[in-house]
Order: sequence, then structure tokens, then C-alpha cells
Amino acid sequence: MISDFNDFCTWMYVVVDDIWLKIAPFFKRPGPAPECPDSELLAMALIGECRGWDLETEMLSQWQEHRDLFPVIPTQSRFNRRRRGLMQAFNLIRRVLLQCLDIAQDRQCVMDSLPLPMVQFRLVPFASSSSDWRAYGSTYGKVPSKKQTIFGYKLHLLIAMNGVILDFELAPANECDLEVGFELLSEHTDLQVVGDKAYLSAEKAAHLWQQNRIQLTTIPRRNQQKQLPHTLRRLYNSIRQMIETVNAQLAQQFKIEVNHAHSFWGLCTRLYTKLAAHTLCIFLNRLLDKPAFLQIKALAFPI
Repeated sequence: MISDFNDFCTWMYVVVDDIWLKIAPFFKRPGPAPECPDSELLAMALIGECRGWDLETEMLSQWQEHRDLFPVIPTQSRFNRRRRGLMQAFNLIRRVLLQCLDIAQDRQCVMDSLPLPMVQFRLVPFASSSSDWRAYGSTYGKVPSKKQTIFGYKLHLLIAMNGVILDFELAPANECDLEVGFELLSEHTDLQVVGDKAYLSAEKAAHLWQQNRIQLTTIPRRNQQKQLPHTLRRLYNSIRQMIETVNAQLAQQFKIEVNHAHSFWGLCTRLYTKLAAHTLCIFLNRLLDKPAFLQIKALAFPI
């Protein structure tokens, strides 16, 4: 059981360090080893995301009070540079954890997307950073669920029915959800996937079934003659509740919709870190039989 923050940090570091020993050969670099080992820096970033320390200045300030856990705290510039250099390591940690999670083998999934605005809508014409984001595909796009238009991206998520994020794809905000979802699913096989009206296409569904053995089920539009039975609609409503839970965790606890990155690669690093932290919390919940994580703002899924 995890009873306090120190226990949480210890477990997080042990898991991260164990995985790092396996993937470290992929991240060799010249020069002497840093005073703060890579596994500690990875753990600090992941734990910080779980605690909601979204700004690096806040995160490093908080870690100054916990030098008993991590004695060497890098400067902000060094921490930022090394974190970006380890961007792929965060994603590898997430993928290794998915292989270890029994519930990640669930073949029943759901697709959804989250808006990621880069610049406030009213400031886009005047912000000097707008051109930099445009260079990396950031565009205007509508978010029907929130009845708003954003300037940025959408994060498309493939989520198992138990709340585990299996895969994701970052796309410009104006990209059609159907095309991005089709591209995302084309990398997988043998799935049963439920999507909302944005992923509705008989042609794409038939292609996914023939080529990837993926059964894509979408809720019909109201003006369509063929509608789902009442029992299936109730099932879809329960699935939507799970989606809203995951989206709320990402938005409220991990602050994934708030952009503090100054570059596209900084954004990618933050996304990899947040999604890896989300998966790591689920892994620890399973490993420790759902301890009292809510006391330290980690995740507790009804699984």
C-alpha cells in the first residue's frame, strides 16, 4: 500500500529505473554521466505530472523541498534540455508498461479526441508565436462538443474500455476526425472500436474490417433511418462516461489542454510525459491492488 508522497515517489522511481535499465542503451551520449541520473530526471518529471506541477519552474521549486528523495535538482534550462532529449524515453516507458498491463490487452476500445489550443483564439492574429506553430501544422479548427473554435491541434486517443490509453495521434485542429481515426486504427488489428458520429463511414469501417479485422461501430446520426437498439444506446452512454472520466483526468489533473510549451518539440515532450504518467499510475494501481492514490492526486480506476 502507498500511504504518503514518499512511498509514491519510491514506487514510481523503482518502476521507472527498472525500465530505464532496459532502454538506456538507446539513449547513449558522449561525455561524463550527469550528477542527476537520467532515471531520476525521468521519475521527477513523471511524478511532477501526477502531482499537477505543470510548469517546470513550479516542479523544480517543489523538488527543492524533497532533496531527501532526489538530492540533485538540475537548473531549469538543463532540466528542460535533458527532458526534451529524453522525449522518446517517456513514450518507450509508456509502451513497456502497456505490455506488462493485462488490462491493456483488452480488444474492446473507444476513440475520442481532445482539443489542444496553442494560442488563445483572440490573440492568434497578434501573437508572435503563431507563425512558429503554423510551421508545425497548427491551424484553426472547430470543437463541436464545446461549441468553440481553437488554434492548435487535436489529440486523438484510442482507449481500452477500462480506461487505459492504448495509442494516440496528434493532428492539426482542422483535420477530419474520420481520416485521423482511420489512420490511427490502421496501425492495429483485431479490435472492436466504438466511435462517435465524427467517425461514421461505412466505407472506412468495411476497409478496417477487411484489412485489419477491426470492427468499427459508430452511433448513427439522428436523420438516418437505421438506428441502434435501445440496449446498445444505453451501452454507448455508459462507454461515454468512461471517456469523460479519462478526459477529465487528462484535462484537470494532468492539464493536458493547457499549453506551456514554447516549441513543437517541447509540446511533444510534455504530451509524452503526461500520457506516460497516466499509464504509470494505472500500472501502480494494478500492481498494488488499488491503494489510496487519491490522497496524492494519482489515479484510481474502477477496474
